[in-house]
Amino acid sequence: MAINWVLPVRGLQAVLAITVLGLMAYVSSWWSSHWRQSSPSEVNFLIFAPSWTILALAPLIAIPLRFSHLLSSSLAKWGLLALEGLTMLYWFGGFIALAVFLSDRICFGTVCDVARASTALSALNWVAWAVTFVVGVVQMFKGGDMSFGRKKSGADVSAGKVEMHQGV
Repeated sequence: MAINWVLPVRGLQAVLAITVLGLMAYVSSWWSSHWRQSSPSEVNFLIFAPSWTILALAPLIAIPLRFSHLLSSSLAKWGLLALEGLTMLYWFGGFIALAVFLSDRICFGTVCDVARASTALSALNWVAWAVTFVVGVVQMFKGGDMSFGRKKSGADVSAGKVEMHQGV
């Protein structure tokens, strides 16, 4: 049986999202209490991206594992791929925006270190999303199967057609 490498990557995506959410909540709270105004949109966006990720991971994990019969329609496959691509773009936009925001500021202290660490973890999470998205795109165009390395069971293989070619 082939190892499904996507599940550990999904776990990494979830752990990184929860970590970034906690770090950016700290930065937002500090900003609001120190400056007495709402935190910048770059910080707020990196609160949104992990929240979106937690919601997006539910169908991305549950449908291929428990509801694989839904993947027989191409609409479901393209929907999951679009969800994954959108999540990847959110992470890309979030870490780039915060990196640019921090590069223009004189920044020191714990809150600045937390914001920089959050930027680095967001970039790492973007890489994880980009890998799974690219593999999903390749698999869609190769054969439309989004099983991510899972071998088909004996029942799936025996139900398939066998094409006989002349001279073989």
